Amino acid sequence: MEQKKRANPYLFIFYFSMSVLYLEILFRLATVGNLFNMGLIYTLFLSIGYGMLGYLLSSIFKNRKTNRIIGLVLLVVTTVVYEVQYLIYKQFKQFYDINTMTGGAGDALTSYYKELLSLIFEQGGIIIMILMFVPAVLFWIFSKNWMRTRVSNLKVRVLSASIAALSYVLSLILIMANPIYSLVFDEQYNFQSAVSSFGLITGLGLDVKQQLFGEEYEFEQPDIPTLPPAPSTDGSETTTQPIEYGYNIMDIDFDALNKKASSEQKKLNNYVSGLTASKQNAYTGLFKGKNLIMISAEAFSAELIDPVLTPTLYRLATKGIQFTDYYQPASAGTTGGEYQNIFGMLPTAGGKSFKNTADHLNYFTIGAQLNRLGYYGKAFHNNSYTYYDRNKTHNNLGYSDGFMGYGNGMEQYVTKRWPQSDLEMFSGTLPTYIDKQPFNVYYMTVSGHSNYTKTGNSMTKRHWDRVQDLPYSDLVKGYFAANLDFEDALAHLVAELEKAGIADDTVICISTDHFPYGLDSGGKLGNFPYLSELYGYNVENYFQRDHSRLILWCGSLEDDEPIVVSSPTFSLDILPTLSNLFGTEFDSRLMVGRDVFSDAMPLVFNTNYDWKTDLGTYYASSGKFVPVSEDTVIPEGYVAAVKAIVKNKRNYCSGALNTDYFRLLFG
Repeated sequence: MEQKKRANPYLFIFYFSMSVLYLEILFRLATVGNLFNMGLIYTLFLSIGYGMLGYLLSSIFKNRKTNRIIGLVLLVVTTVVYEVQYLIYKQFKQFYDINTMTGGAGDALTSYYKELLSLIFEQGGIIIMILMFVPAVLFWIFSKNWMRTRVSNLKVRVLSASIAALSYVLSLILIMANPIYSLVFDEQYNFQSAVSSFGLITGLGLDVKQQLFGEEYEFEQPDIPTLPPAPSTDGSETTTQPIEYGYNIMDIDFDALNKKASSEQKKLNNYVSGLTASKQNAYTGLFKGKNLIMISAEAFSAELIDPVLTPTLYRLATKGIQFTDYYQPASAGTTGGEYQNIFGMLPTAGGKSFKNTADHLNYFTIGAQLNRLGYYGKAFHNNSYTYYDRNKTHNNLGYSDGFMGYGNGMEQYVTKRWPQSDLEMFSGTLPTYIDKQPFNVYYMTVSGHSNYTKTGNSMTKRHWDRVQDLPYSDLVKGYFAANLDFEDALAHLVAELEKAGIADDTVICISTDHFPYGLDSGGKLGNFPYLSELYGYNVENYFQRDHSRLILWCGSLEDDEPIVVSSPTFSLDILPTLSNLFGTEFDSRLMVGRDVFSDAMPLVFNTNYDWKTDLGTYYASSGKFVPVSEDTVIPEGYVAAVKAIVKNKRNYCSGALNTDYFRLLFG
């Protein structure tokens, strides 16, 4: 009798709600850290709703033991979801949606397990993971007596369902009443903002909804205000009659294509055909017929460029085309950055974006464009050739001789270690193509990969003597040391090109895949201590975090004054800019980015719907537009128009990827 008096089965009704709310608060504190904002209110109401559903699922059987097991399983599974996302965030500084989890995180988590163990046991992660399991442990201990499970009757079921529905409706009302959060919840949904705003469970729920029902590709017709003419890219002024250039456009019969297009592809056709193509310019064909070496450099940053420490990087960055306001939006780790560099589109399907191209017609990659002009081409990587399914994707990028990684040929040049040497890859592979001109090759490097300790990074250990006197912490020194192998690889590459007499006929293009997220184990905006140390300022927003440097060099440019591109540019601009410089046939309307030398409006944006132009920066999380200066004149309707353009471009990225759009156009 005494046990029955102590048992309080009604506690069980609300235990799941309290557990979900506890996990959400702990998760938020351990990741983004912004606990006290409107998102906490939404999380509170949504947690009540999810908790009621958990209660209903664990009270449907007559056998209390069965209900108890169901309840425990639900709590354990829920906890594991939070812990996996917590580990992903600690490693990659992003939340991974379902596509990225299934498309790339598995490779990363299994390959970098030593780093993850370090994050867990050396960076206090074990405390967070233990705390996350507290609700499940308490449930197992107390659900026998003090919080005994029960079989709910119809009245209790209706009450629980009503509480769940009411809490969800109230949260929706509050969300829709807020112009910022309502966009994140619906038409401008993205996983990062959804999790930060509404909690992990809601973010996953919205992601599942998108997976099940797909995306609607609706395009707006923005009323773009008239802007004053942009200054010339190199800052020069002309007094002679301007040259009339043609347009980078192709003769595409969209009406005929619509007869065999799907409904989604028709929307894409109507959108593209309504755009104005950008003009050719004085730089069109500047690199026509030259060789191209394109590099996605692992965790590269602008701060690595130094005249003393990295003289070759400094030479390439200052003697070629200078990009002084360049960004690489971090979206889906390395595979997302590679996708942006190669395809000129945002990876709207997360980690599956690149993988989904394995059977697509990738018509406009620079590999495919130059292949149609008779170039020899090949892609290289010094890590596993099957990692991220590169054995499938990188053999479909248009390079005539396919792809080589460690396991299908690279092992003859590169020693197996972690990470592998970029110098060994460059020096080993260069002789295989240097005499096959014109050549077009692609490298994905790995030497600059985290972590950056002498025990965890063979490149950091190898080059430590060259950085030990730098005025930085050991971790930042380790980052510099790891990237010195990339510097040495470039030094060897340029020296060999000059020795062969083809430096003036070879273009080197370098962009990072993402910011150096491996510097901080639990970094978040406003609290990236080591990244901020590297950058020299406190990193408080995505543009500060994702700033970088694009290097575009050719030996033939060295004796001339540098060409300076000061307008905002990003990785999606690489493809159209290279296409214009190499004088290939392309349609600028089909490119998301812009040829930076064209008359197209400078525009940088990310998956969070933040954007930046030459007039200012828009922060979607606050809905604020900050002009570039107090004197900047912003035309009426400008912000609304650019927001619509960004939305259209993001929808185009999704539609083109999901429908294999270029196969319709050129297949």
